[in-house]
Amino acid sequence: MQHTRDRPVKAAGTVTVRPAPRDRRRAIVTLGGITVQAALGRSGPSPFKREGDGATPIAEMRLLSGFTRAERVRLPATPLRISRIAKDMLWCDQPEHPAYNRLVRSPFKPSHEEMTRADGLYDVCLVLDWNITSRKRYGGSAIFFHLAKPGYEPTAGCIAVSLRDMKRLLPYLRKGTVVRVVA
Repeated sequence: MQHTRDRPVKAAGTVTVRPAPRDRRRAIVTLGGITVQAALGRSGPSPFKREGDGATPIAEMRLLSGFTRAERVRLPATPLRISRIAKDMLWCDQPEHPAYNRLVRSPFKPSHEEMTRADGLYDVCLVLDWNITSRKRYGGSAIFFHLAKPGYEPTAGCIAVSLRDMKRLLPYLRKGTVVRVVA
């Protein structure tokens, strides 16, 4: 148990992500009594996630850890391990590379995502266990729970919420919390 603003907070078990009724690229995220809106992948949810398809996997994914740009965002206390993003941190999304769907350091020539994004989407970036513990080439990489673009524009396959809503959820998240994306 952890304390936030002098009241005890228990880590929660499951975050449910349901596509919005009128736009499958948007979602309703619930955790306990908290309900927030989110953006999903540009192709909506899919049970057949492939690298580069823009789909959010329909799956139960466990939270592994998180990253933050601590110089840009101050986070509430959370049981989830959150590491500071360094300038040389990248995420490999090259399916043929041995470091596929892993954190790597620059210089790194194969295809990758920069963790220090200028648009701030990874100012808070939680790593979901999609194709990490058991990796398959082309199974999809960098499936994160991160911050949303203004207007909740679709993601490349991630789940994205506002900074305000991420701060509301973080005190209840821990390693192993299940994020369940449903059809």
